[in-house]
Amino acid sequence: MMEGLLFLGFVAVISEAAPVELYSRDKVLRLKPENEQHLQFLRNVSLPEQVDFWKPVCAELVTTNGTVDIRVPGDWVAKLQSELEKIALKYEVLTEDLQILIENQFDQRSTRDIHYNYEAYHSWDEIESWTARIAEENPDLVSRMEIGKTYEGRSIYLLWVGNRTGAEKPAIFMDCGIHAREWISPAFCQWFVKEVVGSYNSIPLITTLFNQLDFLVVPVINVDGYIYSWTKNRFWRKTRSKNPGSGCVGTDPNRNFDAKWCTLGSSRDPCSEIYCGPHVESEKEVIAVADFIRNHSSIIKAYLTIHSYSQLLLYPYSYDNSLPFHHKELDDLAWNAVEKLRSLYDTKYTYGPGASTIYLASGGSDDWAYDLGIKYSFTFELRDTGQYGFLLPESQIKPTCEETMLAVYHITHYVLDHLY
Repeated sequence: MMEGLLFLGFVAVISEAAPVELYSRDKVLRLKPENEQHLQFLRNVSLPEQVDFWKPVCAELVTTNGTVDIRVPGDWVAKLQSELEKIALKYEVLTEDLQILIENQFDQRSTRDIHYNYEAYHSWDEIESWTARIAEENPDLVSRMEIGKTYEGRSIYLLWVGNRTGAEKPAIFMDCGIHAREWISPAFCQWFVKEVVGSYNSIPLITTLFNQLDFLVVPVINVDGYIYSWTKNRFWRKTRSKNPGSGCVGTDPNRNFDAKWCTLGSSRDPCSEIYCGPHVESEKEVIAVADFIRNHSSIIKAYLTIHSYSQLLLYPYSYDNSLPFHHKELDDLAWNAVEKLRSLYDTKYTYGPGASTIYLASGGSDDWAYDLGIKYSFTFELRDTGQYGFLLPESQIKPTCEETMLAVYHITHYVLDHLY
């Protein structure tokens, strides 16, 4: 009863608040719920959309087994902190002023020159131009193709990267930017293409890879959402499709694949950040990726999808607590990959099945790819563990990408040695 009264007082404050697009004095809090009262309070406080759950992504996924990162508008921080103290829900402040963190994210701007800066975040227009340019400059190694259109009619590009041998080769599919606010993800896909193309014929290891397999890279899946995160709402996650009968926009594309769709860890509420959509593959972005993979499933031997944040390497399943048939092999491969990653900067990753390592999530692309027959299916959650969250500074792009390359290279070589 008490938490209900506290919640009503909190809602009264929220209803009179300013728009959430301004982040001055917003704070990010890390909470440690310990009992059912705490969980109920968090479920209640999530109802006003202005309280933004970062990790896990919604209140429904909160348990007493972990911490919770939430963004709270500055005008309501004092009120919320008071209520947390009344129910003895422990918390710490991760970010004192979110606007400062947003501005400090662009800490590499002074290094820009006439060349493309892979150590900076780029708008969609810049990325789109880059996809054309890198294909034009490397016609023997890179070809760009449009695999579909977004809800708002923008092109979704795939870069087919590899040495043209004239023979069909096994391939590794990699996608980035499925969730709009995770900017380090598209930054990694760009870095990856730059590295493998630039190293061909100069580093024997890369040359061998290029001669034996292809990389199929989608730098940004959720183009509409990515643009929106640059222009309107930095923390936008979903697509931008309209939902009939609801004023809430978008579907979570990583709950929209045909992998026990809309069961555990998904929501049928269009206002939820984990809304699964009106039906399987309702999102044009999901259809584009799924159709391409289905049409090339005979050659795709690994599926890698890049997200942030948490420093995790996940494999199926996320849609329930069952383990995949190849659990032991995937677990061993994940362990070795995170050890390779850690060897460079001592960045510690956790690895394991998605459901038990992070949370239940049905309709995910990695589970769907595995069930399609792509055995080596992994999700990377890149840096960090919460100090910056989705606002990882540009100065961390280089080390993040460098260490992640080591893990990807390890998986790639393993796949080549264990073709099926």
